[in-house]
Amino acid sequence: MSAALNTLLEGRGVRSAVLYGAQGEVLGSAGGEDATAGLLTPARAIVQTLEQTLGAQGWNDLLLDLDTGPVLLTPGQDGQVLAVAFDDLSSLGRVRLSVRRALESLAG
Repeated sequence: MSAALNTLLEGRGVRSAVLYGAQGEVLGSAGGEDATAGLLTPARAIVQTLEQTLGAQGWNDLLLDLDTGPVLLTPGQDGQVLAVAFDDLSSLGRVRLSVRRALESLAG
């Protein structure tokens, strides 16, 4: 698990990656948890509200553009969520691709 998370840190501008379990517990991290600590519960509430309002069956990503930098939250298997903090929105495409690869690695 840590290898997949550490690989994310090799991407330009990525500051941290944290894999949270279904109950919000930290399953693994690379680069520290400070950038995403406290975001998971309110982010899940936002996603659930949007799913109910829009009649959606799931979600792909949630991007938070914070003063400290962007954070991408992406669902994994069994209710897990991968949170990746990075430096600049211009890196979003590259970060999303790296996150998809990391989640595939974690699942397999």
